[in-house]
Amino acid sequence: MAGLNALEGAALVIGGIYMLVMGLLGRPDSPEQAEMGGLTVIALGLIPLFAARGLLRRRSWSRGPALITQIIALPVAWTLLRSHGVLIPAGIVLVAAALTALYQLVRPATIEALGIRRPGTAPDADSTEA
Repeated sequence: MAGLNALEGAALVIGGIYMLVMGLLGRPDSPEQAEMGGLTVIALGLIPLFAARGLLRRRSWSRGPALITQIIALPVAWTLLRSHGVLIPAGIVLVAAALTALYQLVRPATIEALGIRRPGTAPDADSTEA
């Protein structure tokens, strides 16, 4: 689960760096737009990377950004699946990764491992002792 988030984050950062470099060195129609797009994609890639780090350390806050990343990945995968050529396999991989990560993030075992309490449940006796 953390690995899938890290993989998605790394792919976004690499894609953003590529966009940024091509905006600086290539011949885009709008260099400013290409550079800003690259910086935006890099920033978006940092979110799943930080979430992956939090998941590895079993931090409860990391589940939210990880869930949001996977939910956002589904429409992106749909767009890739509706395109042509090499983007279709990329869409298949992305939808498989997103659905797998979503399943892992909502499993009761994951919720328990991250220390997330369900609404209306009392905290454990061990956690209230000083």
